[in-house]
Amino acid sequence: MAFPASSNSPLEKNRMTIETQFDSNYRKVLVAARRARQLQNGSHALVPSQSNKACRIAQDEIEAGKIAYVMTETEVVKPLVEGPAITILVS
Repeated sequence: MAFPASSNSPLEKNRMTIETQFDSNYRKVLVAARRARQLQNGSHALVPSQSNKACRIAQDEIEAGKIAYVMTETEVVKPLVEGPAITILVS
């Protein structure tokens, strides 16, 4: 299925980039956890490691620059709130 070359195509809405640097520690942990799961399921390590633990091997691969992730640019959609806002009291 081919899409016409217009600004409304799905490929142009969600642009993807391959990232090797992490914008937060949270994202780094998520990527390491996913890679550790891949290692536990039988994937081979991309770098030699002193450890046999999947979590440590995943961290070593990330520090060696062997692991990248795909970042998609999606718009943040805020829900519409009708009526008065709810006041949150902090004591």
